[in-house]
Amino acid sequence: MEMNFISPVVAALTTLLVGFVWYHPKVFGTVWMKETGLTQEELEKGNMLKIFGLTFIFSIFIGMVMQMLSIHQMGAMSMVGGFNKVAEAKPSFAAFMADYGTVFRTAKHGAFHGLFTGIWFAFPMIAINGLFERRSWKYIFIHSGYWMVSLTIIGAIVCGWM
Repeated sequence: MEMNFISPVVAALTTLLVGFVWYHPKVFGTVWMKETGLTQEELEKGNMLKIFGLTFIFSIFIGMVMQMLSIHQMGAMSMVGGFNKVAEAKPSFAAFMADYGTVFRTAKHGAFHGLFTGIWFAFPMIAINGLFERRSWKYIFIHSGYWMVSLTIIGAIVCGWM
């Protein structure tokens, strides 16, 4: 099972789309600006090409990691030394992949892994940074919620993509 390089690129778009909705002034944008001390004028001064471009690139990296976290067959592939070593693998590997090669390769399974990655990985990291930066719990929950939703969608895309 080779890494799919198209699905993380498509999934990376979700961070931008979810962010557009999540941080919209009618959703959490106004509260987020208040909690960060930013104004609309300050936000508009940023280099949007740089911000959105790097966000997209970093989101591709996240999509690639979500593939490894949600597609269990990639772990089996790594046990034999990767795609290039499949021909040298023992017959038990071929039998395993024949039986389980597409098991849990669904959007639902990927969404499950994405949500749990958000809860058990992204939330603690954001909370730790927020605590040391003396940020409010509102700030922490706004950002954590964004990542929980984004990672859930990313997981669904990369795991369900066959």
